[in-house]
Amino acid sequence: MAYRKYILSLILVVLCSFSVLGQREDQKQLAVGDEYFKKGEFSKALIIYKKLYDTKPYAYNYMYKMVDTYQQLERYDEARLLLEKRITKNRIPIILVELGYNYQLMDSISKADALFEEAINSIDEKPTYVYGIGQRFEKHSLLPQAIKAYKKGAEQLPDKNFSVQLARIYGDLGDVKNMFANYIDYVAFKPNALNNIKRNLSQFISENKDTENNKSLRVLLLKRIQSNPYAHWYQLLSWLYVQEKQYGKSFVQEKALYRRNPESLERIIDLAFTAKDDDDKTTASNIFNYIIETAQDLDVLLLAHQSILEIEAENANEKTLKEINDKYLALFENYGKTEISLPLQLSYGQFLAFSFNQPEEASKFLKASYKLDISPYQEALVKLKLADILVLQEKFNEALIYYTQIKANLKNSTIAQEASYKIAKTSYYKGDFEWAESQLKVLKASTSQLIANDALDLKLLISDNKYDDTTQTALKYYAKADLLAFQNKTNEAIKVLDKVLTEHNGESIIDQALFTQAKLYEKQNQFEKAEVNYQKIIADYREDIFIDDAYYYLAELYNTHLAKPEEAKPLYEKIIFNHEDSIYFVEARKKFRMLRGDTIN
Repeated sequence: MAYRKYILSLILVVLCSFSVLGQREDQKQLAVGDEYFKKGEFSKALIIYKKLYDTKPYAYNYMYKMVDTYQQLERYDEARLLLEKRITKNRIPIILVELGYNYQLMDSISKADALFEEAINSIDEKPTYVYGIGQRFEKHSLLPQAIKAYKKGAEQLPDKNFSVQLARIYGDLGDVKNMFANYIDYVAFKPNALNNIKRNLSQFISENKDTENNKSLRVLLLKRIQSNPYAHWYQLLSWLYVQEKQYGKSFVQEKALYRRNPESLERIIDLAFTAKDDDDKTTASNIFNYIIETAQDLDVLLLAHQSILEIEAENANEKTLKEINDKYLALFENYGKTEISLPLQLSYGQFLAFSFNQPEEASKFLKASYKLDISPYQEALVKLKLADILVLQEKFNEALIYYTQIKANLKNSTIAQEASYKIAKTSYYKGDFEWAESQLKVLKASTSQLIANDALDLKLLISDNKYDDTTQTALKYYAKADLLAFQNKTNEAIKVLDKVLTEHNGESIIDQALFTQAKLYEKQNQFEKAEVNYQKIIADYREDIFIDDAYYYLAELYNTHLAKPEEAKPLYEKIIFNHEDSIYFVEARKKFRMLRGDTIN
């Protein structure tokens, strides 16, 4: 008995082994057939598919591949016979779709429509058929039929949702309004898909609020809010306003959301910083003031106060600088100088040194902050600011001590990498280019992409220009201008760059000097002078690394400050067609299409 069981087990093992080997061989053959199909060698592919189908006539996969290949060869009758043979055994709806499509290729439209209708009606009998039927219709771009199938499936399966499929199909048909409506329906069904839906919607809207697509989405959302004030509709409308850079209108929606659920100001805080970063300082200040009126947490309250003062300091005159100083001091009077208010203290140190021109007072103030009961990371933040102020005063060696301490005490942290970069930058300001370059080589692999990019840019500046002459005079001038810009001495920086441009004409640093000077002109709102510099780079340095920067920033000047949008358009276009690897490519394409009046991004 035991012997018989052993023999049976052995036979089963052998049979399974043959089965596995056969499956592997089939997969190899199928891969060969698929490769022929991809290459357009359909007759060769058909031989392999037919051989596989003959061995396994019940396998739908092989049948579909044969049908596809017959259709590519325009042998529609053979495809029809194959499908009809299968249908006589079992009238499966997805095969009805395939047969209908084949009749359509044969121009037998009435027969095709009858089969499509039969397939769709089968969903009434068995609703789960909708998935396969819908996918088959989509595969053959039978989009109206796919819509009909998914809508019937939605009726028969009320606990399921086919809005994403419908939205995708309406998008392919160019019916943007219905696409938007279905995406919004899907958010109602599955709220945690909101961010994915935003990504899908972003392909069809632009910064221009007056496009038809933007208007359609806005109207849809407003109607939904009126009929059912669902929180996600407010979020979507707020998001749309942000895409259009209408931060004030986004703020209205965010306030409405907060009143409904006053748990967190995080979304409103994010909006304030988005407006601030996009230079809408008025709206940003309004939002921060609202936060001050509303916030319960001290750290949030202090952050809002700090942000308003930093906005005010950006374009302050002598009188308003004194007023800002008094406001900082009043805040410290009210809230104290503790570890909680440390970010405000750092902000005040920055203000005193870089705006109010009192670096000694700033250092004295921050040294008192350093004595608070703060963490090692917070200590590093204070030291970093103290070092920056020492660089401002051109006390480079003292600054390097602080930077080096941060690097040693918080190894491999982002702030340590920032300190390492500032060590290299300080050495560069001093004219010690060899040492600076050796430090920058390591930082190219920084975990912070921003630091890595800055390090690479500075290294290239040094390595590309240190051999132009033995005295490195042009590079020293440029480093001096860079330091003056850091010290907020913009006029002096521009004058030093003029020396580079006049005394070192023909050297490799000229395009970089032109670009840096243009950015300083923009800082002073001298847009026409910036325009001249960008135009000179485009005219004389077309093969150098700043050409895409010049195209982009000149386009921005025309589009934003000089009211010449038609002159901006060809500059964006240059980046799109000639500089596909540029960091400005995505923004240039978006702004070009907006200027051209495209309705879909």
